[in-house]
Amino acid sequence: MILPAFSQQDDTKQKETKEKESKTEKVKKKESEKAEELSNVSVQGTSKAKKIETSGFAVSIISTKEASLRNLTTNELLDRSVGVRVRQNGGLGANVEYNLNGMSGSTIGIFIDGIEASTFGQSFNLNNIPPSMIERIEVYKGILPSHLTGDYVGGAINVVLKKDVSQNNATAAVSYGSFNTFQSDLSGTYRDKKTGLSFRGSGFYTYTDNSYETWGRSSTYVGQGGEIIRYYRAKRFNNDYRSIGGRFEAGFTDTKWADQFFIGYNGSSSYTEIPHGTTMAVPYVGRFNETKAQAFLLNYNKKNFLIKDLALNVNAVRSHRTTYVQDTVGLAYNWDGTVRTRPTYVLIYDENGQPIIKRDANGNIIYTDNTNTTPEYEDKLVHVPLATLQGGQQGKKTITNTDRKITNARSNLGYMITNGHRLSLNHKYEATERKDEDLLNPAYNDLATNSTVIKNIISMNYEAETFNRKLRTNILGKYTTNKTKQSKSEIVTVGGVNSLVKKDTTTTDYNFGYGATVSYNVITKLFIIASTENSFIMPTENQLYGTPENNILENLQLQPEKFINYNLGFRWGPSDLGKHRISLYANAFWRNGYNKITQQTVDATDPNFKEENADIQTTRYINLGRTQARGFEAEIIYVYNNRLNTSLNFSKFNNVFKQEFDSTGKPHTFFGQQVPNEPYFTVNANCQYRFNDVFQKKSVLNAYYTLGYIGEYYIVWGQPDWSLTPTQISHDLGASYRFPSGKLVASLDVKNLLNAELYDNFQIQKPGRGIYFKLNYTFSKFL
Repeated sequence: MILPAFSQQDDTKQKETKEKESKTEKVKKKESEKAEELSNVSVQGTSKAKKIETSGFAVSIISTKEASLRNLTTNELLDRSVGVRVRQNGGLGANVEYNLNGMSGSTIGIFIDGIEASTFGQSFNLNNIPPSMIERIEVYKGILPSHLTGDYVGGAINVVLKKDVSQNNATAAVSYGSFNTFQSDLSGTYRDKKTGLSFRGSGFYTYTDNSYETWGRSSTYVGQGGEIIRYYRAKRFNNDYRSIGGRFEAGFTDTKWADQFFIGYNGSSSYTEIPHGTTMAVPYVGRFNETKAQAFLLNYNKKNFLIKDLALNVNAVRSHRTTYVQDTVGLAYNWDGTVRTRPTYVLIYDENGQPIIKRDANGNIIYTDNTNTTPEYEDKLVHVPLATLQGGQQGKKTITNTDRKITNARSNLGYMITNGHRLSLNHKYEATERKDEDLLNPAYNDLATNSTVIKNIISMNYEAETFNRKLRTNILGKYTTNKTKQSKSEIVTVGGVNSLVKKDTTTTDYNFGYGATVSYNVITKLFIIASTENSFIMPTENQLYGTPENNILENLQLQPEKFINYNLGFRWGPSDLGKHRISLYANAFWRNGYNKITQQTVDATDPNFKEENADIQTTRYINLGRTQARGFEAEIIYVYNNRLNTSLNFSKFNNVFKQEFDSTGKPHTFFGQQVPNEPYFTVNANCQYRFNDVFQKKSVLNAYYTLGYIGEYYIVWGQPDWSLTPTQISHDLGASYRFPSGKLVASLDVKNLLNAELYDNFQIQKPGRGIYFKLNYTFSKFL
């Protein structure tokens, strides 16, 4: 968790009214202010966040109030929170996968306001949505509440965008920093008090060269003889990224017929240059993708719907996404940006037209008709550009377009049976229609591949508060149907005759899942929390049919995975001890996976394996078999005198392969090994201090320090020494200055201060030291 943020306005107000308040009133006010303070990843007293965290779910709340003033991305906030690991294939804009204490992929739900983020496309997700657009982030580990019921079992990240329209205002921010990184965002709200008509809108623009330097093992140089030179220092190129997006909603709030009713439009687009494949072994030039997404939104909620104590919530999105990928450059490159070449010896002839000497590419003589090797008859060495094997940077030349039409609707009907007892019925419908087109070969237009994934989930929750509201329970049951269909056409040549062959593949799966959560308030501010879940998870559309822009191949043979999970922990505080305030959190988990879906890694124990075989360009999702993860996470937050804030969290688990025998009945080679390419020990430490009245009265200066630690881990099966990703330690510094008006805030952030060698997925090196400056301004009280 990151540190609680300080409110300059609250502090000033406290000073102005100090002489007027009695001692009792001061104490009450101080307690109230403490409860209302937000943090970058903090617990908020008895607020909604606190209620969520003590409801029995293994959940933590990340607030973005202070972080939005700094040059931090949403993914950076998540990566600093307890038990969360953001796996990013490079710098800003690169492909991201989330890991919650060993759970990842399809087991993890990534939501924006309760709707899967994939609905909005790559150009509007946690990679590029600025924290200023976000109210809070809910991180669940294990069973999910009714409003997020879905085909998930490992947990979820739910980004809750700002919705408050009680004040008419607007905010704007702009930042610039290392690697030519420019970011800006703008947001505003308006509400007519007489009619309840409300408007909220926000937008962002991001651009970066991502031209940071790499020098680790993954940075290679291929010599003229084909030899691989590792630890080659060079700047990344063909790595530009830009995105633009906006979200606009209009509707009514606090009316007789709706608490909230909004319709809206979410539009975004992005351009991403692809610098390499799954690993950094082969640099690309000219491979890129462009995405566009248009989504139409509907949100309605009403308490006492039709009858008293009946509540209805409907959240629906219809989106159209396109992904264009181009790869037509036929030359091979090195990480210095130059074309790879090979030496070729030109054959020299004598005056009679007879060859004198012939050599191979390595300079060895392979034929001679003349022993005359005087200098005037020597052969000549030239360097010829090396072409790629199939004409493109990653295989064959390609220009493709993937078109997706997605319908995602979630509804919840809840009834308060009696005080402290609530029953809810939930339904989720999600349908993805996908069309893959080959634009490089127009003659194949009629051979486009059409795929459909349809998912229906019906679930029921029973929530109860008993024993004077000390015991809170939530029992869940869900029934899932999943249908996939793919129609693929190919031209087959038999006996010299071409014929069109159409192949249809259809699968249908049904499964039932259940779970329960329990929270018990043992003593004041101490809650014991437990949960369990048994459920299946269906493969996603991306896992089944691949994502070319992310170097993921299709695998139509994927089977559903199943998990049986248990969580047990406690949450205590915040406890006020005069000027001291302490919060504690800890959770132990035990997860049993069957047919776990994960990205395929190579097997270093294969007798034919060579080290360069690990330098892969593509991967796919596979069913791994049985796995078991057991671990522990904990966090402590300490606040002194409402000025110094410190926090320390860690997560440690063992996610091991538990398939004892292989398909032939022999003991499995990898039995008991840690699942590769997965960090399993992380630590985050944060410190923040507030200085009042610096340079100017009523100003606030906040200073920040963050330390991140990731333990070593292997990236391939067999755990050879060369595949060990080393221990990583990073240091970040930052400061923000709020001017006396409270409207203007300036901030400076230095990331990876010591320019440490940092890695992520498949040993892809992350950016080194970066310096970023940001300005935020709030316009208020207009209209």
